[in-house]
Amino acid sequence: MTTPVLTFFNNKGGLGKTTIVYHLAWMFARLEKRAVIFDLDPQSNLTAAFLDEDEIETAWNEQHGGSSVYKCVSSLADAGDIAEPVLKNITANLYFLPGDIRLSSYESILSGAWSNSMLDNNLCPYMRILSSFWQIMQMASDQIQADIILVDTGPNLGAINRSVLLSTDYVVIPMGTDLISLQGITSLGPTLRKWKYLWQIRLDKWAESGEASSDKDFLLPKGKMQPIGYLCRQPSLRLERPIKILDKWTKRIPEIYHEFVLHENLSNNGQLHKNHCLATIKYYPSLLPMAQEHRKPIFNLTSADGAIGAHAEAVQDAKKDFLQLATKITSQLADPAYWENFADF
Repeated sequence: MTTPVLTFFNNKGGLGKTTIVYHLAWMFARLEKRAVIFDLDPQSNLTAAFLDEDEIETAWNEQHGGSSVYKCVSSLADAGDIAEPVLKNITANLYFLPGDIRLSSYESILSGAWSNSMLDNNLCPYMRILSSFWQIMQMASDQIQADIILVDTGPNLGAINRSVLLSTDYVVIPMGTDLISLQGITSLGPTLRKWKYLWQIRLDKWAESGEASSDKDFLLPKGKMQPIGYLCRQPSLRLERPIKILDKWTKRIPEIYHEFVLHENLSNNGQLHKNHCLATIKYYPSLLPMAQEHRKPIFNLTSADGAIGAHAEAVQDAKKDFLQLATKITSQLADPAYWENFADF
């Protein structure tokens, strides 16, 4: 039995993805869902949110073991094995494997393995590399008996993110209310379907190989990467972007998401089959620096941290928003009927 992997992904940056993952992880922990979090963005911004610089330096400079994502997989390039991940216990029910800026060097290794995994023999080393993220995710989950795995990614369609998505069961797509964000998902959806198709070819090839029959304990991810919905980031109101322009892009998101991500047509009367917007994520510009200073989520800030007056009200709003989001995601993942319409994704 493997633990479901939920990845937050968009090939456009600047959408608050890391902030969302950070707060949702804390909320799952509050709901007594045991979560393990992976920072698979080489920029390591999520790592900086969870850990101070001394902790990060220790994780990166540790000589032995899997103290970061990179250190877990780096030996595979030299025909070594995956190192056991060493998790940081952030709070009750919340565990974290630090990211590592050196992970960017793994991009070329994954690219080579992707090409070589279509050879006629000696597939095992390449399939181990391509599935390495999934392997460490499940190893980490087994350590703590996690209920869910949350993953943060970088904003691109490169080899690292391809392997991350191959490891993913469910995908949440953060969205912005602008032309660039909408244009981005017109390529994101087809790319996910292409990756899923090409990975299935490799899984079939592996199943037919003699290597698979001689190593039955070696499991591989199924590459489901099923979209669960999108998050609409609340626009920042600027004079050069009138409200009517923001409203224009906001209204276009559902149709574009259905067409390019779900590959789903409108109903006969031109209406959407379902609203897949999970939540609208608000800005908390005055609370975020406060939360970062105290290294805690916005909804855990107290008056002792400086959250008084209007700030205290915003803290309660954030708690309500992320509670609703976590509850909605949990209910959808637990409902098999929800996925019946998306079997062909």
